[in-house]
Parts: sequence; structure tokens; C-alpha cells
Amino acid sequence: MTVLDQQLPAVNIAGLSQAEAVERLARFGENILPEPKAPSLLSIFLQQFKSPLIYILLLAAAVSLVLSEAGDAILIVVVLLLNGAIGSVQEYSAGRAAAALRELEQPRATVIRNGRMQEIEARLLVPDDVVAMEAGGRVPADLELLQATDLLCDESLLTGESLPARKVAADHGITADNNHATMAFAGTLVTRGRGKGIVTATGLSTEIGKVAVEVAKTSVSRPPLMIRLAYFSNVVAWSVGIASLLLFAIGLVREMAWNDLFLMSVGLAVSAIPEGLPIAISVALAISMRRMARRNVIVRRMSAVESLGSCTMIATDKTGTLTLNELTVTDIRLPDGTDLVLETGADLEACLIKSANMAPAKASERAAHLLRAASLPNEGSLTQEVNGWKGVGDTVDVALLAAARKAGLEREVMADDYPLINRIPYEPDLKYAASFHRKGERVRIFVKGSAETLIDMADRMDVGDRVVHIERDALLAQKEDMAARGLRVLAFAEGEIASTTDETFGHGHLIDLVFLGLAGMQDPIRPEVPQAISRCRAAGVDVAMLTGDDPRTAAAIAAKAGLEFRPDQVTSGNAVRDAEAAGPEQLDELTRHARIYARVAPTQKLAIVLSMARNGHFVAVTGDGVNDAPALKHAHVGVAMGLKGTEVAKESADIVISDDNFASIVTGIGEGRTAYANIRKVILMLAATGAAEMLLFLLAIPLGLPMPLLPVQLLWLNLVTNGIQDVALAGEKPEGDELSRPARRPKEPIFDRLMVRRIVQSTLVIGGGGFVVFYWLLAQGYEEPAARNMLLLLFVLFENVQTLACRSERYSVFHSAFFRNPLLVLAICASQALHLGAMYVPWLRETLELAPVSWPEWGILLALSASLLFVTEIDKWMSRRSMPSAA
Repeated sequence: MTVLDQQLPAVNIAGLSQAEAVERLARFGENILPEPKAPSLLSIFLQQFKSPLIYILLLAAAVSLVLSEAGDAILIVVVLLLNGAIGSVQEYSAGRAAAALRELEQPRATVIRNGRMQEIEARLLVPDDVVAMEAGGRVPADLELLQATDLLCDESLLTGESLPARKVAADHGITADNNHATMAFAGTLVTRGRGKGIVTATGLSTEIGKVAVEVAKTSVSRPPLMIRLAYFSNVVAWSVGIASLLLFAIGLVREMAWNDLFLMSVGLAVSAIPEGLPIAISVALAISMRRMARRNVIVRRMSAVESLGSCTMIATDKTGTLTLNELTVTDIRLPDGTDLVLETGADLEACLIKSANMAPAKASERAAHLLRAASLPNEGSLTQEVNGWKGVGDTVDVALLAAARKAGLEREVMADDYPLINRIPYEPDLKYAASFHRKGERVRIFVKGSAETLIDMADRMDVGDRVVHIERDALLAQKEDMAARGLRVLAFAEGEIASTTDETFGHGHLIDLVFLGLAGMQDPIRPEVPQAISRCRAAGVDVAMLTGDDPRTAAAIAAKAGLEFRPDQVTSGNAVRDAEAAGPEQLDELTRHARIYARVAPTQKLAIVLSMARNGHFVAVTGDGVNDAPALKHAHVGVAMGLKGTEVAKESADIVISDDNFASIVTGIGEGRTAYANIRKVILMLAATGAAEMLLFLLAIPLGLPMPLLPVQLLWLNLVTNGIQDVALAGEKPEGDELSRPARRPKEPIFDRLMVRRIVQSTLVIGGGGFVVFYWLLAQGYEEPAARNMLLLLFVLFENVQTLACRSERYSVFHSAFFRNPLLVLAICASQALHLGAMYVPWLRETLELAPVSWPEWGILLALSASLLFVTEIDKWMSRRSMPSAA
């Protein structure tokens, strides 16, 4: 419930009374975001019929029913119902899989009411509640801070920045509008310290709630497949309509019977309309959905499969998408200048510590000496759970504990060897933390903190085999060198003093320390990202990075991730804001060239994505935070991370990567391209055969020949060939080079030059060849029924060959193993078996006016149908010669 501008009574720091809380809860509502209602199976089913192509088919079914052609009307309705069922089952199951990723815990909050501390469900919080927070918990509402003790909050889900933000208390009675340092925001994680704050906003009025409002708006982008199919449907409708009217007009001039003409025109139109296409599209997308699901890619909306394959630009978030969103120790610099590198990875025991001039065992030993001083003064915790390691506390402390694990150190074991006597907690003013431990008759001291502070504290340094006098300038230069590489640097030291009777140790005992070295931390690039971006580049897909980090950090991380960009292609949120103010044209000019966007706000991410779309890109947006949700929702396809992604991001996306593997996006692009290629193959087959039937009639009727095929024969041809083979063709496997081809131009229609050329070729061979055969048969004295019988069998054979020829747009029919798609082979055999059976089943033979043909006639018809394969193979060969790289 929003707070908006309603006036609230004065705040009581001791907290609200229970009666006040109940009254405010009734007034403002629960502190929750509206959860999207899961669509019912029925609503998903009805959504499958929202397509211009479906509308044309429904009109064809209605006309068929009016003309007493109930069989064809039933066929069309059955096909549409099957299409709807397939799409519904796939999307419903994907929705359930996405829902399974949600955490089932009910968040709770510690609140002061009636003057005492108590724990309640976070949804019951109201404005002016006083809430207590500590490390490891999530902020339950937007709070103005009353107290803050060493308080750090991870705001990456809102800002995109990987480093926690330091928080301070606001002066009492002074508003903190636009002062983020004095505010803690709902959904962010307290990584360190503790604090108290007064609730200023709940539900939709929180910062995360404002994003939810934007996400709730209807998406402004249409899936690329829907755009192309809408254009295709218009072309089909106009072409079939004009051809049918032309035939009808010619028939009237020839004084043919009106009823026969009408039946012929409608029958030809119904036959030419590809009613099998919707189910073939659903099959192609469903198969790709299943393949992607096996690779941890959950597709929530079926059309998103092809959308991902069509994308020409990936606008990716940085934190948690390109990076691990885990502050990690990656480098150690020892005082003698030796560099140690720590492998990143989730399995801490399996990680290695390496050095260019030191054996792995020795490198681990030297690192362990330093990391012991990182673990013992540490206030964080690291535990192994079923789903991996979980850290609680400051992100720096957790990173140091993880590094110690890699060096073989367990803090629990060290605690037994070094019993804790006293601790100096980290404070920003001190810039260090220290711990004192008993070791025999002596007291060991371990210190971690800023490099400058510890370099000043120490008077010696460890160079491996001995301890020497400290060289402060050299150590400071080492620190500056690491910081220049974008690392966050921390230093470590140790010492030993005599035990005292009171055992009260403090800052005065930090003397004669030995400097152990420096550790560099960063949010590392995911291991799979550089190769994945390289594959995107090979596939003709551009990648842009959008982040809340500063430009220098953003550029450094982008370079490590493998993005290619020039310095002038790095821009900032301020530049985006200025361009927005100047108008859409100015913003479009900026996004036409920029590839790294730093310090961008959530609303700017959306503006950038929409501008990319205006520049002619099909945009895929990746992200995991709340700040990514508006862009995820309104892009052509949104891809959210499933493991660490927020629920708002996952609900806004079309695709969820359940293992957070960025490389899965590239796999999805390949699968999407395969699905679209299969859809094109089906369209080529259906459009060519439909056009061939039209050409046959357009040649025969004006020249005074009888109808080449009866309406019932046209419908039979449509059933036994297209109705079986198109679905099988939609299941073709990938050809293997999907990611080595350039991305399709966003404005490229389904009927591109290659498609038009192939349709024209097939139409001329099938339609023109069929006309010549029909004319010749009549000239040779064949009766009309016998000539139609031969022509119908020839068309069945032609369409069998056409199906084989459509298995690849570029490669020969002999390039792939014949049984690579066994369903297609079965479909071709089934169509022939059905037609042969019809020649011998009495009632079908009479209805269709069929008869068996002789063996010599079979030979002639087979040879004629093979001519189509010859023509297609020649064209493919010439195409490959003209484009050697595609061969």
C-alpha cells in the first residue's frame, strides 16, 4: 500500500503502540508488493489464438462450413485446437518451473512497539514503525536511519553496484530526501553492522515498489516472430484472395457453372492457406524449449525462444550477470613482490593458489601464513549448505574467509590452536580490526586493515625465509599498483607479546608488528563470460553493458569480460540524462555508438533499451536485480538470472537462466535460430506447394482446360502431404553452424530474397510441370478423371520431394544423414501409404475419383518429381559458391 502524501502524526522514537499499528495497517495496507496472479491454463490456451494467421484460418473454416465442406472445417478446427494445446502445455509447465525457483520463506522484521523489541512478519510493518537491523538480514521497508553503527548495505539489486554502501544516521527532525546515505531501502541486504530506522515507505511506495509499478505496465515491444508472422499473414491473405477472385472472374468469362466456380475458388483458397503452420510453429518452438530446459534455460513464454534467436543486441547488466556478485580475493602480493593468484569458484576446497615463480604447495603455504591473519580477526562467518557456501557478515570478511578456505585454513581449527583472548572490532575511524590469542605462554596478535594504517604500525616485513626491516615506500607502491588494476586492497600483519595478568589488550599492544602482505579483492568475471561474448560476436550479436559502477571501473570490467569497445563508446548516466532531455533523436544518436553505460539509473536502462530498439535492434536484456526489471519487461526478450536474481526480475523476464550461467544465453540464441530456421522451412514448403496449386489453376482455366483437380482432391492433397510432413519438418535438428552466421536484420521479412527465389523455383517446377503433364495426358486421350488421378499422384510425389529439399536452405539434401530426422522419413512414408491406400479403399477411391497406376506410369511420375530436387540442388550449389564462408 502506498504512503503517498498522506499526513502522519509525529514520530515516537520508542515505537508505535499496538493499537496505532493496527489502525495504520488498516489505513495503508500490508507491506507487500502485489504478487502477479499466475495465469490459468484456460487463459494461456486462449492466448494461443491471438494471431492474424489464426484469424484467417478461422474465416476459412467458417466459409468451408457454409459451403457444406464440413470435413475441411473440422480439419482446420482440429489443427487449431492441437496448436493451442501444445502451446498451452509448454507455457504452463514453464510457468510452474519458474515458480519453483521462488524462495518460500516469509520475511520477518524486528520492530519496537509498545516500548519493547519484538519480531513480526514484515508484511505487517506500517509507516513510523521503528525497525532494528543487523548483519545478515534484509531491510524490510524503506527506512530513515536513526542509529547506524558501522552499517553497510548491499544495494546491488537497486543500483547495480557490487560494493556495499556505507550508511549513517540522519539528524533527528531533518528530512533525508535524496540522501541515500541516511536511508536503507527495502529488499537490500545488511552486510555489516547494525542500526535502527523509522519506516518512511511501505509496499508500492518503496523504491522497489516504484520499480514494480513500472514493471506492471504492458510491454511496448512485440516478439520478432509475431511481427514477421503478421506481415506473412497479410501477404498470404492478399495473395490467396486476389488469385481466387481472378480465377472466379476468368471462370465467369468462360461461362463455367457459378456453383462449381465458387467451390473451386474457395477450395483452392482453403488449400493454399497454410493451416498446418500454427501447429508446426508450436512444435518447432516446443522442441527448442525442451532442449533449452535441459540446459537450465527456462522459457516462460514460447515466442521468446525465437525472440532470443532474433536478437541483434544484448544489453547486459554487470553485477551478478557478467560478474559473480561476490567480492572475491583474487590476488595476493607478498612483501618481497611475489604475486599469488587465487582461482575463483564455488567449490572452495577444489580451488588452487598459483604463482608464476613458485610451486603450488609453496604458494599455498605462503598464502596461508597471510590468510591466517585475515581469518582470526574476522567477524564474518562461512558455512557449507546443501546449495553451496553461504557467507554472513561484511562482504570483505566473507571474501577473506573464502580465500583462507582455498589455502586450506579452517577458522574452527585455528580457533582451537589460537584461543581468543580479546578482539578490537573494525571501526571506520580505526581502519583496522585486531584479535589477541593465547599461544603457549605468549599472546599472538593478528591485524587486518587498510594498507596505509598497517604499514605505519609495522616495523618489519616477512620475505619468506626471514623477517627484514620494513620498506614502507615499496609497500605503498605495491598497494597503488594493485589499486590501479581496479582491486580493493587490504593489508595484514602479525605480532607477539608477553602475557599479562589482567589480559586487557588494546591498541597500545599493537607494537613490533610484522607486515605479511596485501590482498586484492574484486567482483570477478564469471569464467564462462569471455568465451560467451566471443561467440556472440561470431554470431553477429552486439553486446552492451549497463551498470551502476563508475565509468573507469565499468570499462575495466568490460575489457576483462571480453567486450570490444573504444574509449569514446563509454558513456555515463549524466550523458544519458542530458540526451533524454534533448529529445529522442539525441538519445538515439548516443545509443547508436555507446556500448558501456556507467552510473545509469533503472529508468535510464529502460530508456536506453527502447532507444536501441528505435535504432533498429531486436534487444535482449539480461539482469538479476530489481533495477533491471523495467528493461527486462519492455525489451523484445528479457533474460533473468534464476539463482541470485530477484523475484521481481524473474517475473518480468521471458526467460530465466536457472544456473545463472551467462553462456546459456548464447546456447539460447542458437536454439532460437534453429527454431526460426525450422519455421522458415515449413513456410517454404507450404507456401511453395500452395502457390504451385494456384499456378496450376491460373494456367489451366484461362486456356480452356477443365479443372485440373477437384476441390475434394485439393483438400485431400492438403491433408496427406502438408498436414503430415510440415509437423515433422518442424522437428529438424540444428545444422551446426547457427552461431557462425550473421544475425538476421530486424526488418528482414520471412519472405526474403532467398525465400522468394526458392518459392518461385518450386512453384514453376511443380505448378508449371503439373500443368504440362495434365495438358499432355488430355492430349494423349486420357479421360479427365484418369488425368486428374495421375496429376494428383504427381503432386503428392512433388510435395514429398519438396519436403526433403526444405530440410536445409543452404546445404544439399545429401549433406545430413537421411535418418537424422526419423519422424520426417516416417511422415513421407505415411503420406504415400495414405494415398496408395486411398487408391484401393472403395469409398475413398470413389469419393476422390482415384485409381491404381501402372508401373511405367509410376516410373515417369517419379522421374518428373525428381526434377524438383535437381533444380533445388543446383540453386543451393550456386548459392554456396557465391558465399564460400557459408559453405
